Amino acid sequence: MIIRSAVGVVVGLAVAIVGVLFFVWLLWWLWSHREEEKEAGAIEIEVRPPLPAAELPAVEAAAQEPTRAVEVPAEAPGPHGLAAPDDLKRIEGIGPKIADVLQTAGILTFAQLADADVSRLRQILQDADPRLLRLADPASWPEQAALAAAGQWEALAALQKELKVGRRT
Repeated sequence: MIIRSAVGVVVGLAVAIVGVLFFVWLLWWLWSHREEEKEAGAIEIEVRPPLPAAELPAVEAAAQEPTRAVEVPAEAPGPHGLAAPDDLKRIEGIGPKIADVLQTAGILTFAQLADADVSRLRQILQDADPRLLRLADPASWPEQAALAAAGQWEALAALQKELKVGRRT
């Protein structure tokens, strides 16, 4: 019985020593790799002299050419011939979620929103998520969008002071 307990103590000490040595080795290994990462941070940059002016005649000619201003219409078509989308969130009662729903339904601009029927807007919201109708009332959106499409931002701001979540207060 004494031999068994003595063997148990010796094995336990051996396991403890091996564990401590492993832990010390692991700390040493992590510490040594930390130093290598610091040294590897140096970056060499090659600096080249500028090209001679004789090699850049096209660039100089383009730089001396006068530039022309190009007029872009307010409803400039986008890359696929579609109207560039407006920020519908500028309309009182339209947040990011409702703006996404309207854009998915094809209403991308203030002009399109101004031309939309209120019943159609309600149907779009109902189809997307019935809870959206509790969040906002689309009754004033066409009126607000018409002012925004016409660029009447002061009149829009005055109207929006009378609204809360798209509803007249």
